[in-house]
Amino acid sequence: MSISTFTVAIECLRYAWPGAGEVLAVDSLTLGAGERLFIKGASGSGKSTLLSLVVGILQADSGSVSVLGQNLAKMNGRDRDRFRADHMGVIFQQFNLLSYLSVVENVMLPCRFSHRRRANAEGKGGMETEARRLLEHLDIGPSLCRRPVSELSVGQQQRVAAARALMGSPELVIADEPTSALDANRRNDFLRLLFQECGEGNASLLFVSHDHQAK
Repeated sequence: MSISTFTVAIECLRYAWPGAGEVLAVDSLTLGAGERLFIKGASGSGKSTLLSLVVGILQADSGSVSVLGQNLAKMNGRDRDRFRADHMGVIFQQFNLLSYLSVVENVMLPCRFSHRRRANAEGKGGMETEARRLLEHLDIGPSLCRRPVSELSVGQQQRVAAARALMGSPELVIADEPTSALDANRRNDFLRLLFQECGEGNASLLFVSHDHQAK
C-alpha cells in the first residue's frame, strides 16, 4: 500500500536527543484514515518525542515522517505550521490553553489560524455553535462556556483542550496523555466521547499514554 494512502506513515525513523546517547527508533508505523492507534510506554520512553516528530515540531535525524501524503521534512517551518493548523488537532499534555480567553474562545482558537477548519465549523452551524456542541459532548455545560478557562478544574481544562483539538474536523487528532487529570469514571466517559467524535468525523487518532487502562 502506498504511503500516500495513510494518514501517518513512518519509515526507518531515528532521532537522538541533543546531548544524550539515547535514540528513538521506529522502523515502521502506519495509521489509516479513521483508525485509532494507542501507544503505551513509561514516562521518559519517548512517547511525546514521537508525537513532536509527527506534528513537525521536531525533525528526524534520518528516515521519513509522512502525514496525509506530505513529507514534513520537505516543508519549511512556516509551511509545517500552516499544515499542522489545517489538518491536525493536538491535545497537549500541558493543555496550552490561553488563560485570558473564555472557555468557548479557547475552543474556537484553531479557526483563527486555519481557514479550512473555520469553513468546516461554519458548515456545522457556525463556530460558536460547533464549539458549544463539542463542549457539551465533553460534559462542559453552557454555564461554563463564557467563564475564563483559568476558573475551571484541571479535569475540565483537559476536556476543553480536547474540544479545541476536535474543532473544525481535523483529519488527524493527536493526544498526549489526555486522561492524566481524570478519575476512572471521567476517563471512561472522556474516551467514549473522544472516540465518538473522531469516528463521526472519520478522523485518525494517535493516542499515547503510560496508563494501560486508557486504551
